[in-house]
Amino acid sequence: MGDLPAGAEAVLAALPSAWVVLDAKGRVVRSSPSALPYGLVSRRKLRVERLLILARQVRRDREVRELSLEVPRSHRGTELVSLDVTLAPLGDQVLVLTEDRTAVRRLDAVRRDFVANVSHELKTPVGALALLAEAVLGSADDPDSVRRFAGRMQLEAARLTQMVQDLIALSRLQSDDSLRSAQLVQVDDVVADAVDATHLEAEARQIRLKVRGQHGLSVRGDEDQLVAAVRNLISNALNYSPDHTRVMIGVSRDGHFAEVSVADQGIGIPERDLERIFERFYRVDPARSRATGGTGLGLSIVKHVCSNHGGDVRVWSSEGSGSTFTLRLPLPDEDDDEPDHEDRLRQVTADEDEGDA
Repeated sequence: MGDLPAGAEAVLAALPSAWVVLDAKGRVVRSSPSALPYGLVSRRKLRVERLLILARQVRRDREVRELSLEVPRSHRGTELVSLDVTLAPLGDQVLVLTEDRTAVRRLDAVRRDFVANVSHELKTPVGALALLAEAVLGSADDPDSVRRFAGRMQLEAARLTQMVQDLIALSRLQSDDSLRSAQLVQVDDVVADAVDATHLEAEARQIRLKVRGQHGLSVRGDEDQLVAAVRNLISNALNYSPDHTRVMIGVSRDGHFAEVSVADQGIGIPERDLERIFERFYRVDPARSRATGGTGLGLSIVKHVCSNHGGDVRVWSSEGSGSTFTLRLPLPDEDDDEPDHEDRLRQVTADEDEGDA
């Protein structure tokens, strides 16, 4: 049951696109690994009703059909991806072949945003370096002034370097799709790596990093991106917290989502700024950002990591009482977390599991 025409399986295995093969009853007999994180397939069923309707038409008249549609990045998320879909007869079955066009539009947006952001944001540190260089030249006979100006130049150069690195990271996030090559990632490992990357800064400020909550949760995605998101949230909490306080990192499950929260005892965020804090280069307190070396890109990076994984990020804050940022990431279905590639490639029909032969 569910055999493919001769040679078809080898061809399908080589395709970079997400694909699904449906039997005469509209049940999934094969699917590519990438069909799972896209949310096209869950519990061996095709989740997009419109595609099921077209599949029946293709099976009836043997005509190829094409369409474009938007679907949630994961069947539990709200972020949409744009797909070009081709449905074609494959023996007595139907092949559903999808091409993700979201990256094309993302790339165009990245190019426009990158030019606009660079032209605006890099003016300040570059201009400061130019003025400081003139000051050094004018103070050649005053060693103390030279040392003072040289120290300022080092700070501006470090800020400029960090801004360029963040811009590159953000551009990659906007143009890459982390679910194309998604792997099962242990949330415990993500949190541990992020805490390890920030503990020296916390110790220097005598701020305690405390991890608590549920263990053993896993999500599907890119581990490096997820570590970067949690690390940015912890660094942000440290920057806006007084010395000798505490930052709590919590892990929990909320229905079909894994949640990672970072709570601080800092200055909080004014209500008027809550809707804008995830915008690129938006700073609630520009003076404080300059003092801490912030680039205004950290929370934007967090937002894009969550979106790329079919999740979202939420914030609660009260001025004077601290802030809590929460990453919500879709959990894989129980039958979607098999790590063996061959098993995922050869998904059997639902009736083979349920005895509906």
